[in-house]
Amino acid sequence: MLVPIGRVGRPHGLDGAFVVEHASSDERRWQVGETVLADGMPATITLSRRAGGSRRAIRLDREVKRGAELAIDASELPPPDPDSFYVFQLVGLDAVDEDGASLGRVVEVHSGAANDNVELDDGTLVPLVEDAVREVDVGAGRLVIARGFLL
Repeated sequence: MLVPIGRVGRPHGLDGAFVVEHASSDERRWQVGETVLADGMPATITLSRRAGGSRRAIRLDREVKRGAELAIDASELPPPDPDSFYVFQLVGLDAVDEDGASLGRVVEVHSGAANDNVELDDGTLVPLVEDAVREVDVGAGRLVIARGFLL
């Protein structure tokens, strides 16, 4: 499974570097010599620098099109802390209410200004907050949702 860590943005300078849009905040991902998948194909970072503020600019060892997704394999991620999870792990979980009745599957996680929302396969959006999502059990493949958030 591939995990997006950014997207190829506009050129930065005259040396072939580009700004990484939606860049991962994990600085290890942007070190010179690291390999990323650009549109699914391996590419090595040959230059990495700040591009103003918290933005990152990099150059790869091959050309990539603007808008190309930058990703890593999920196996490269460190295990999450106990009682934590990666957002991408929620997609595909079975959503159940507090009595165990099926509500469908999680098909997407949407970022929001105040909180993220999980989308179920019927289009229902549920805020990803403790009051709404009572339990996340990635190992069991289940997300328990409070009944009051489904009316």
